[in-house]
Amino acid sequence: MKKSTASWSVCFLGALLLLSTMCEALRPTISMLFLIAMQESTGGSSLPDCSHACGPCSPCKRVMVSFKCTVAESCPIVYRCMCKGKYYHINLWLQSTICQQFMSFLLSPRNPRASSDTMGFLMEDLPEEMLVNIVRRIDQTADRNSISLVSKRLYAIDGEQRDFLRVGCGLHPAIEALTSLCIRFPNIKKLEIVYSGWMSNLGKQLDNQGLFVLSSNCHSLTELTLSFCSFINDSGLAYLSSCRNLRSLKLNFAPAISSNGILSLVVGCKNLSALHLIRCMKVSSFEWLEYLGKLGKLEDLSIKNCRAISEHDLIKLGPGWNNLKRLEFEMDAYYRYPKIYDSSSVEKWLRHQGCYKNLRDLSLVNCIIAPGRWLSYLLGRCEALERLHLDMCIAVEDTDMIALSHKSRNLTSMSIRLPSQFLAPVFPSSPLRLTDESLKALAINCLMLEVFELSFSNGEFPSFHCFSQSGILALIQTCPIRVLVLDSACFFNDSGMEALGSSPYLQTLKLIRCQEVTDKGMQLIQRCPLLTDLYLCKCLGVTDSGLKPLIGLCKLKYLKIEDCPQISEKGVQGTAMFISYKQDSSWLY
Repeated sequence: MKKSTASWSVCFLGALLLLSTMCEALRPTISMLFLIAMQESTGGSSLPDCSHACGPCSPCKRVMVSFKCTVAESCPIVYRCMCKGKYYHINLWLQSTICQQFMSFLLSPRNPRASSDTMGFLMEDLPEEMLVNIVRRIDQTADRNSISLVSKRLYAIDGEQRDFLRVGCGLHPAIEALTSLCIRFPNIKKLEIVYSGWMSNLGKQLDNQGLFVLSSNCHSLTELTLSFCSFINDSGLAYLSSCRNLRSLKLNFAPAISSNGILSLVVGCKNLSALHLIRCMKVSSFEWLEYLGKLGKLEDLSIKNCRAISEHDLIKLGPGWNNLKRLEFEMDAYYRYPKIYDSSSVEKWLRHQGCYKNLRDLSLVNCIIAPGRWLSYLLGRCEALERLHLDMCIAVEDTDMIALSHKSRNLTSMSIRLPSQFLAPVFPSSPLRLTDESLKALAINCLMLEVFELSFSNGEFPSFHCFSQSGILALIQTCPIRVLVLDSACFFNDSGMEALGSSPYLQTLKLIRCQEVTDKGMQLIQRCPLLTDLYLCKCLGVTDSGLKPLIGLCKLKYLKIEDCPQISEKGVQGTAMFISYKQDSSWLY
């Protein structure tokens, strides 16, 4: 029974998918989704009544036995009544008219008017539930836009069902266009307005009046992203404060927004759980951060390159740290000069020592981590931390990493990008002091670590008293590392590649500017039992000979080669199932 049903489904859908490839009006994915929705909507107890054949039977369960259909004939469908165990032929409204009309529609893409009329007739005969099912299954925006033009019913259903919308410079004139969109899509929950690449000749941008239209019409709005919207200010954010369901707000380069606008927003939107501020130069950390802390609902906070906010200002979040799960903080590299804090500021952090138990994702960029500063204190207090990203953070020491390893035993992903001591001489008396002791502490305490990324800025190794190959291998041999990324690790060589060959968990290896790795090391890495993804970028020591043993083995799924001058496009053929090759030698000069 199940075998015949599956056979019918595969054959019928396969035939229609083949036909749909010849159709220019709709994509193949739409056609297949259409038939899947038809199959689901006509299955089980939702089928037309067959009591005239099998008599009264409650519940009357029917199972499809066979299905055969061509363009020239009807579609005989055989069902089995589970109550009496007999087979009955049932002439459904689906079998002849709709199936033939749908086939005709697929085979006549050259006649837009005929196709439109045919599809319109088809849509009028389909139940509402089926059409909703079809629309819900279509993910691509282009596909949704295409199918919504087929009939008025699909146009209306698409407007009701679509809950995500992304618009940009084409929003012109802004107020009229946004009003029209709000009317057509009244149930929008997630909206992104991006003016990247905008110029004055593209028309006036969205302004405060546009945000008023948005807040007045989109009552279901929960996530809003505004990027490069230069014409909105605090008054516009005051309009958004009436969006009571708003839970996520992301502002990317909003130069006219100040702290007053953020405060009015968070006061009105008491359900706000995610706030991202990127390059909002006028926003400082005053009452709005304290108010969010008192509400205690903020889970995701991202502040990037807001010059008026320093990392130490986050103390104002106070009790809000209890619920915070994700923190992303990035300082402008030119505005991270060290400040002297009095003892009272340190005591404030000590009073919140139990508030970081829910922090799972921490990303710090261009920050200063030194004894007596809150970031150094924070690293040793995150019990639930799973992902850590430290990018160009200054004055990190072994004591910070050791304290982190003892507390954050659930750590699964760690990414470190270290600055050169010549590029950031902020603490001349306290140079970078990260050694293998940090890696050994991670290997002993963080037994769930799966992803480890290590890179050095501009290819400059900061100090000979930093990490070594033995420290990396100790981490690999103890923790279940699945992904290893090494960028400008001048200490890593062929002996390290040989050690990686015995790693029982390694699946992805990325080597960038690792010039000590040669063909010998590449030939040894093929012994790694689970390695499926290999990425080489700007590695001068690897040639075609290093990849030759991989040809024909079908061991690698993905191989990506970028800017390795001694590896040719011919040399990578047959080394993996999927190959990406790019060559640009300009970086050498």
